[in-house]
Amino acid sequence: MKQQLFAELQQNIDKRLQRLEGQVRGVRRMLEEERGCEEVLTQLAAIRGAAHQISLLLVENYAKECLMHPTEAESADKAIAKMVNILGKLA
Repeated sequence: MKQQLFAELQQNIDKRLQRLEGQVRGVRRMLEEERGCEEVLTQLAAIRGAAHQISLLLVENYAKECLMHPTEAESADKAIAKMVNILGKLA
């Protein structure tokens, strides 16, 4: 079951990353076309939001896998500390 969930997560993230790549290409095209700053900034905000959503999916998976099922080599406390560190970088 674990591998199936990971495969589904991987597919979901891959689709989102492909959309994100398209958005970035769109912004580059907008800049080449000298589109207005407001339009470009709106698209950049959408890109940031999309990237954040991908991050949240990965954080959720990390919490389910690493915090709920810590390994013998890593305690739950260490896994939590790593997660807090990662969350600090997302802010």
